[in-house]
Amino acid sequence: MGLLEDKIVLVNGGSQGVGAGIVRAAVREGATVAFTGRRPGVGEPLAEELTAQGATAAFLRADLADPAQARGSVERVVAAHGRIDCLVNSAGLTSRGTLLDTTPDLFDAHIAINLRAPFFAMQAAVADMVARKAPGTIVNIISNCAHGGYPHLTPYSAAKAGLAGLTRNAAHAHRWDRVRVNGLNIGWTGTEGEDAVQRAFHGAGDDWREEAAVARSTARPGLGHSAGLVPRSASSNQTILPSLVGSLPQESVSASRSSRPRPFSASSRAGLWCGARGLVSSTSHRRAIGYL
Repeated sequence: MGLLEDKIVLVNGGSQGVGAGIVRAAVREGATVAFTGRRPGVGEPLAEELTAQGATAAFLRADLADPAQARGSVERVVAAHGRIDCLVNSAGLTSRGTLLDTTPDLFDAHIAINLRAPFFAMQAAVADMVARKAPGTIVNIISNCAHGGYPHLTPYSAAKAGLAGLTRNAAHAHRWDRVRVNGLNIGWTGTEGEDAVQRAFHGAGDDWREEAAVARSTARPGLGHSAGLVPRSASSNQTILPSLVGSLPQESVSASRSSRPRPFSASSRAGLWCGARGLVSSTSHRRAIGYL
């Protein structure tokens, strides 16, 4: 029996990259999965592939920058399945901008995707869970940039700091409703989107991953999202599964603030027991995020 057997899971931003990896992992563990994206040409083939393998998976076209569509993604899942058990907010915008050159439009775009969309999707999901008096889980993909970030990621860092604060607040507010809210710092990840960003903003060539591997030991600034680190694979997101399950003992929650780089492999289950790494330190927040 899979970890997510009989669970109804929505992955916002699940048509590619980290989100698609989460979708595949959830399906492998027996979940019924819906996922959103803006491009049917990307999302529909993934849904068809998973359905052909015997999974229950559906692509929902949505522009999460629109709060109504962010809420609507959850409402559509509830309408189709009668409930939502797990929400993953994995959609993200990483367009570069510094304090000096970020325009109001770029700033607003980061807030819309990286903060406002998760807020209103969470609002709809938690409302369903509370109305049913049923437990549930929320997982937000956050970032160590929330603690400062890189000069070329200023609006991104500001939005992710807001998302980290929202995660803490919601975890505390709904702990007695048995709604568990986690934030995952997954690190720099080699995705289709990151490849496009490297080429568009950093003039990267086809060998940028190899260059990043060399730069790991020298921590050369300016190369990629997290200077000096090797991007992780997005093909398998085992670490997120227990954050969705909602059935782990409270004692399993880790409050480590360590962000030291470590190797990642597709088969690794490192961090399996919780999704709180790098997010919480106080006892009250630890209880809130670990509450079942």
